[in-house]
Amino acid sequence: MKNRILLDSEALNLLRLQLTNWEVTPQALKRLYVFSNFSAAWGFMNRVALLAEKLDHHPNWSNVYNRVEITLFTHDRGGVTELDAFMAAEIERMAA
Repeated sequence: MKNRILLDSEALNLLRLQLTNWEVTPQALKRLYVFSNFSAAWGFMNRVALLAEKLDHHPNWSNVYNRVEITLFTHDRGGVTELDAFMAAEIERMAA
């Protein structure tokens, strides 16, 4: 299991290089995905939900038609941890 230690500024800078489509701040990782239609967006959300359950780490997200907005942060730590970074990378692989 990935740890829940807050990432420092050096780790966040590296993460910005790795997750170029994500907004990376010390408080959260954010990304908007746009799909061809609602069914594609819903299918993506289902895959992310399975990952969230497996990791016991759940995103803040919203869905409107073909758009899915995801925000990741570790609630009990008040910011971005290695677990959030891992989950964002896995979500990117799912969306590819």
